[in-house]
Amino acid sequence: MTPAPLHAPDHLTLALPKGRILEEAIALLSRAGLPLSLPEKSRALRHEFPGVTVLELRNQDVPVYVDLGVADAGIVGKDVLTESGREVYEPVDLRFAACRLSLIREVGATAPLVRVGTKYPRIARAYLNARGIPAEVVKLGGNIELAALTGLAEAVIDLVQTGSTLQANNLEEQDVLFESSARLIVNRAALKLRRGRLRPLIERLREIVGEEA
Repeated sequence: MTPAPLHAPDHLTLALPKGRILEEAIALLSRAGLPLSLPEKSRALRHEFPGVTVLELRNQDVPVYVDLGVADAGIVGKDVLTESGREVYEPVDLRFAACRLSLIREVGATAPLVRVGTKYPRIARAYLNARGIPAEVVKLGGNIELAALTGLAEAVIDLVQTGSTLQANNLEEQDVLFESSARLIVNRAALKLRRGRLRPLIERLREIVGEEA
């Protein structure tokens, strides 16, 4: 295993998710003063900039890398952060990649919940337990809505953005668990060790999202 490169004490390592959030995250962090640019399409997973290293990760891995201190900070959706259960500092709601996590059923469905399909089993169990519903939670991957259409489950818990997919499949939101958006997360130890880099970044991001609210 190749050791990680040694960086100066004020060097930042950031965990950013691949896909749709990456471009907006890079743009926002650049506006906040970090010398970043969108990496060229390649197989590279680590990108070096002056004073900053960017790790390009799967969405679900971002909280893990930040919590365990491999990355000083990261950007991830509130849905993924909540599901991870990781103990990280969450100082800024960045207010992009907005969506909501909802309980979804066929239109007009009222039968008791026996089975619920979801990509978010931790969140789903907490939601059902809080309501005294002893339904089985089935972890699924893509096309979660199909579980409610095929009888695999009476309901699913999944992200909703526009709701157009639900309308096209005779589905509806019966409850909204919470609103989700991209969040800045910070390793708690790094917040002290790299205070001189992280505190100004946090304040500048708060200013930017506050101006745009």
